[in-house]
Amino acid sequence: MKIVILTAIGVGFATIFGSLIGFALKKIPHKFNDIVLSFAAGIMLAAAVLGLIVPAVEYSSGISGLLIVIIGIMCGAVFLSLMDKVVPHLHNIAGVDKETHAENSMHLNKVILFVLAIAIHNLPEGIAAGVSFGTGNIEDAITVSSGIALQNIPEGMVIIAPMLNAGVPKSRAFVIALLTGLVEVLGTMIGYFVVSVSVAILPFALAFAGGTMLYVISDEMIPETHSHGFEKGATYSLLAGFCVMLAMSVLL
Repeated sequence: MKIVILTAIGVGFATIFGSLIGFALKKIPHKFNDIVLSFAAGIMLAAAVLGLIVPAVEYSSGISGLLIVIIGIMCGAVFLSLMDKVVPHLHNIAGVDKETHAENSMHLNKVILFVLAIAIHNLPEGIAAGVSFGTGNIEDAITVSSGIALQNIPEGMVIIAPMLNAGVPKSRAFVIALLTGLVEVLGTMIGYFVVSVSVAILPFALAFAGGTMLYVISDEMIPETHSHGFEKGATYSLLAGFCVMLAMSVLL
């Protein structure tokens, strides 16, 4: 239990750490942003496949077990797709691709929606970290959690500049970043306790968490990193991130 709590704190703190870097950099060039986010996407992809979906298959049996894993993946993706319809898109609210000025302050309800959008995208990542501990394989759990934490750092970096450009005070921007980190801590604990209550749902839970991560990669991260003219660098960066995570899962 102690290692789960420490991992939850580590996963949440990674976002906060990234936001502190964001404050220091203030304005991140698109090329650098795309390369870093693509690297994070590669890490996340490896963590989803190697740490969640493959173990889900291993913990299931026969055709029926495989079907449960497939359904879990699709349910995870559909869940986030529905959330995207309920909550405005993260990048649209943040104004990443639009010229904004400090005097054009973001309205309070948009700030609230911004927090909610980040929370909805981060909660499944925390759940994925927590669910991974349900396998009893600490190495796999650490691999998944490390992947999520590593990709949270650049994510924390890129959410700061849009808020500052929109006129959000630095103190409020930091509180928002802090809340996104705390949401992942909450998600980690939820995922861990749900699987602890019933090990029977482990294959579905692992696959569901993997499906949410795959959805985020395909729907959020890859389109964002391939829309500013740096597609080639972003692609190789994604592959590099995947290979780093692969090496970590094998060597550690």
